[in-house]
Amino acid sequence: MDKTATDCRTIGGFFGVNGKKLQRQYKKYLSSFSMWAPREHAHEWIIYPENIGTHLSIDEVALSQGELFTIVTNKEARGKKGCLVAIIAGTKADQVIEHICKIDYKKRSWVQEITLDMANSMKLISKKCFPKAVQVTDRFHVQKLALEALQEIRIKYRWEAMDTENRLILQAKRENKTYLPDLLSETL
Repeated sequence: MDKTATDCRTIGGFFGVNGKKLQRQYKKYLSSFSMWAPREHAHEWIIYPENIGTHLSIDEVALSQGELFTIVTNKEARGKKGCLVAIIAGTKADQVIEHICKIDYKKRSWVQEITLDMANSMKLISKKCFPKAVQVTDRFHVQKLALEALQEIRIKYRWEAMDTENRLILQAKRENKTYLPDLLSETL
């Protein structure tokens, strides 16, 4: 539900008007929704070729009830007006490519860089739709990989330290001694 519809429900409640009825009236009569050109296909795809820029991002998003959408944005707009290049229902590469290719090839050739996650479908979409663009893996996924690798190293060294300590404990028992672990000083 868009912000306007939410506002209509809230305002309707304040003035003793049925919110759903006000929302319906807004959609059917007050807004220009019935005359909006992309209305027929908007549930499947919307493309704004005029918003294309040299640096784009592509990602999949679950908007509601598990429905996945592929969204292409212009990074130069920084999330403000003019950032949305395309929103396409689904993440299947062939259908996303079909819709993005509705943008003129010359405009798609302007794209110099496209940021994406590590999904193979996003790589294929980027390669087919924006052939001259350099593909850059987004920071989130790079950081995630680095942290996972670091965690593996931590676990490896922790197990090595535990094995060493267990060996020293067994050795102390065999020699009838009390094991005293090395303690780090509290001051550095």
